[in-house]
Amino acid sequence: MKRTLGLVLVGIALMTSAGCGGSEETSAVRSLPASDVNPTPRGHVMNGGTLRWPLPEFPSQWNFNHVNGTKGAVAHVLQGVLPYLMRPDEKAVPQPVPEYLRAATVKRTEHGQTVTYKLNPHARWSDGRPVGYADFVAQAHALSGRDPHYEVSTVTGYRQIQRIERGADDQTVEVTFTQTYADWRSLFSPLYPASFYNTPRAFNAAWTDRLPATAGPFKLQGIDRTAKTVTLARDPAWWGAPAKLDRIVYRAMDTSAMPGAFANNEIDLMDVGLDAGALQRARQVDDAIIRRAGGPDWRNFTFNAAGPTLSDARVRRAVMLGIDRRAITRSDLSGLGVPVRTLGNHFYVNTQSGYRDHSRQLGGYDPSRAGRLLDEAGWRTRGKYRARAGKTLTLRFVVPAGVPISKQEGELTRALLERIGVRVDIQVVPADDIFEQYVTPGNFDIVPFSWLGTSFPVSQMKAVFARPHGGRVQQNYSRTGTVAIDRAMDRAIAEVDPAKAHVLVNKADRLIWRQASVLPLYQRPQLVAVRADLANLGACGFLEPAYQDIGFATG
Repeated sequence: MKRTLGLVLVGIALMTSAGCGGSEETSAVRSLPASDVNPTPRGHVMNGGTLRWPLPEFPSQWNFNHVNGTKGAVAHVLQGVLPYLMRPDEKAVPQPVPEYLRAATVKRTEHGQTVTYKLNPHARWSDGRPVGYADFVAQAHALSGRDPHYEVSTVTGYRQIQRIERGADDQTVEVTFTQTYADWRSLFSPLYPASFYNTPRAFNAAWTDRLPATAGPFKLQGIDRTAKTVTLARDPAWWGAPAKLDRIVYRAMDTSAMPGAFANNEIDLMDVGLDAGALQRARQVDDAIIRRAGGPDWRNFTFNAAGPTLSDARVRRAVMLGIDRRAITRSDLSGLGVPVRTLGNHFYVNTQSGYRDHSRQLGGYDPSRAGRLLDEAGWRTRGKYRARAGKTLTLRFVVPAGVPISKQEGELTRALLERIGVRVDIQVVPADDIFEQYVTPGNFDIVPFSWLGTSFPVSQMKAVFARPHGGRVQQNYSRTGTVAIDRAMDRAIAEVDPAKAHVLVNKADRLIWRQASVLPLYQRPQLVAVRADLANLGACGFLEPAYQDIGFATG
């Protein structure tokens, strides 16, 4: 299961990004390209055809900015039907999407900055209305955090907007910020229509089980909750180059069922994830090829710091010290031909500029020190497990059904923590329910999943580590934070000099390690099995593909 911010939540393998050691291992990682999508000119892509695309879960909330909508499965669908003003290339550099954005210019003001957007005048919503000024106003208000009735996943960036003004026409929009905001390119992607965003009711409910408006190369043909499918069809009203495919059919299924479906020619691509068996099976399919790239996603264990067992930071640190991250990484990546390398940062993955390993702020695997911390916290060994006031120290490790890697992680964690007297109970829950019924309401102690990396690591991850306010956790599922962490992230977001921003980001990361709320494991490689003739899609890395160019090569 994957969770994307952007922040966008890749799964537990938790969000799936399908679509997008020794000397041998080191060689393997260096050979991974930034992206591997079989780039093919449109003239060599067939007109027509249906792409059958599996999803690891069947979302009910299609508002990506809603607290329950920020998922990789949602993003895979929306990128074909909604405006994305900026689209990152394979180097994670955001580029304007000309079908929506003609130009964007930045002007420094006395205290902040103004960004002037020149929108494409041909861009239209499916009801015929132009994409423009009113849509910016509604989205900025909804995501500002000023009205708590909007159930938003993050307010980062939008909270810094002071005002939005109309320029010479509705397609010229001036956005003024209260301070410098380096990641302004992350905003308004996706952009939603004002008519379905301008009230809390519309924001929270209008996108449940439906896509009421679109503005992309594809439009919605239908959602079938019984069959768990979402079908997109080429939109003849699209003003850009026509979509090559006739349609895309997304179908939700357990990740354990995907290898069989791919081998039986029921789906056209499959995120291999961390399943070595699935990789070997996919290699045996005649018309298939494995696309490989360095993934932007990172695997983690999130701790519920608001729960009664892990509210004490000493206990959280002890549990983390009792988990051998390298052993779990080695187990997860076994048989994939990729390096066994743990991740030491909450913002950057190993291959990104600015990456620094700060895991020393916590310390490495150390059962003896873990035991001492538990002693200090009052948990004493009584028989096999530690207890306090007659209560056994038990942690509930929640995993989604149909994701073997998550259960495997739980079993290994159970064996490791038993050595320090901590009992782990593994609870398997329906994959479709894990966030709405367990993670978001805090109904867990530890949960494994992957965060989807983006070109904007701080602004997108701020919602994960910012202090909860008024009972609203946004995407801070650990439910803890500090003033110092908030200030460090704010300073990093306001810094426009990349080198200085790296320093500030890493300062925030050191503080988060000390807080011991989210335990990074490793950067996920992207291994995607696809039909050999699938063009302009595969292991995307940071790249976001142009959906109108996806199709099957002519030869």
